[in-house]
Amino acid sequence: MIFSLIIPVYNRPDEVDELLESLSKSDYNEAFEIVLVEDGSSVPCRDVVMNYQGKLNISYYFKENSGPGDSRNFGMQRARGDYFIIFDSDCIIPSNYLTEVRKALDEKYVDCFGGPDKALDSFSNVQKAINFAMTSFLTTGGIRGGSEKINKFQPRSFNMGISKKAFEASKGFGNIHPGEDPDLSIRLWNLGFETRLFSKAFVYHKRRIDWEKFSIQVNKFGIARPILNSWYPEHNKITFFFPTLFILGLLLAFLLLILNIDILLQLYFVYFVIIFLTASIQNKSIKIGYLSLIAVWKQFYGYGTGFLISYIKIILLKKKPQEAFPKMFFKI
Repeated sequence: MIFSLIIPVYNRPDEVDELLESLSKSDYNEAFEIVLVEDGSSVPCRDVVMNYQGKLNISYYFKENSGPGDSRNFGMQRARGDYFIIFDSDCIIPSNYLTEVRKALDEKYVDCFGGPDKALDSFSNVQKAINFAMTSFLTTGGIRGGSEKINKFQPRSFNMGISKKAFEASKGFGNIHPGEDPDLSIRLWNLGFETRLFSKAFVYHKRRIDWEKFSIQVNKFGIARPILNSWYPEHNKITFFFPTLFILGLLLAFLLLILNIDILLQLYFVYFVIIFLTASIQNKSIKIGYLSLIAVWKQFYGYGTGFLISYIKIILLKKKPQEAFPKMFFKI
């Protein structure tokens, strides 16, 4: 089994430097290659790649901008390995990552896997707060933290493996973004392939985004879900509605307060106290606990409102996704 690591990048040479530096410290004792795809960047990372040519087996490609999904497909089409591992450029890889992946595949082979993400101590407080929101079992990010069913896991493309056989059968990622990773997972299931969570194969996901970018990102996640539900109604879950219900429930709580009924608002207060305490203890910082409150609120509000708007347009009004949300689709 030969691993090909597929890394799309767009204007992030500093991130690529950190990522390649971490891969140069891998304890994996077999050969692997890195296929780095520059997706039309105006700030390329060619010089950074050249610095690692003697340390790592790297193939570098520059192409016109067509989005991360198409760039991953581009890389996999040119990779020489028989098992592809996909990273985002803002990831830092633990030295034992490939060893853990190989061990898991040897124990029980699967054609597609995903792993969780964690935060390094060197991350900023905002990055740690966002990581908490995106991974905690107390939020909508629980699936990224590893709480989703291990044998029916939808891998996320910042940390994902797929066999050459599965890639060729599925043709890889579609042109929706975000949402291209669950779309691929479902198509793989329909083709008879299995997916699984490798809980020990985690990466450090830096997420170099500010509050505004984070809000936009989770809003797009919410928009993507009803689109996927319209394509694959058999995989719809009631849990997908929870963020929207959370927002509507909070609105109801304030309306009830006008009638002197505060029990619902008290429940929300208790929930946010639990978020604050859990994040503070987990990160050993009250400040991160406070910032996690902001991150969780932005996560619920962004995802919940995005889901609601998309549900109305796609499910109720039966609009075509590409017409209702053209910015969610790259032209390939």
